[in-house]
Amino acid sequence: MRILLVEDDRKAARLLARGLQEEGFVVDVVHSAEDGEEESYAVDYDMIVLDWMLPGKQGIDLCRDLRARAIQTPILMLTARDATADRVAGLNTGADDYLTKPFEFEELLARIRALLRRSDISRPLVLALADLALDPVSHKVTRGGAVLDLTPKEYAILLILLRQAGEVVSRARLAEQIWQADLIGIDNLIDVHVRNLRGKVDAPGLPQLIHTVRGRGFRLAENDGV
Repeated sequence: MRILLVEDDRKAARLLARGLQEEGFVVDVVHSAEDGEEESYAVDYDMIVLDWMLPGKQGIDLCRDLRARAIQTPILMLTARDATADRVAGLNTGADDYLTKPFEFEELLARIRALLRRSDISRPLVLALADLALDPVSHKVTRGGAVLDLTPKEYAILLILLRQAGEVVSRARLAEQIWQADLIGIDNLIDVHVRNLRGKVDAPGLPQLIHTVRGRGFRLAENDGV
């Protein structure tokens, strides 16, 4: 499942994104309401985790605008405001839940999962290509019926490739979405994880599904044509 995290504290955003990625989520991070608004309109997210206090336009205003545009993606509001009036204001604006800072990551994770269970997207279809299948709920991955034992990073890479099956996914996109880092410095690391993933998905004797597109990135497809 894909989460948009709107948080102006870059260190906090990086830590939250890393924790969610280790739980199998794909996380996009932006640091302003304006960027969050743009991403929300462009991408069909499963969840938005939104900080109230943002530079310029506030998170609560973004929440109100998204609901006014009939975007029904579940929204979890994060804030240091703990007064009852503030909680009521956040919920009345359209937020589905409200979590006061500071909080434990385990509680954030539990609230996200609870919101997803209550939403229409709580039971997503299994993502599949040929005889490869990935269940976003159980995180179970199989090829030809055999269960694949993937690391969290391998799972995250495969999830992105399956969501964009047939399209080229750049190394820069993998670096940003999975490692929350620039491509420079981790290019080789990405290649190592993709090579290990390919060794499990494309085991000897099986048709190749993960293809390297020279100079562009990687592509999940039943053939190597672009």
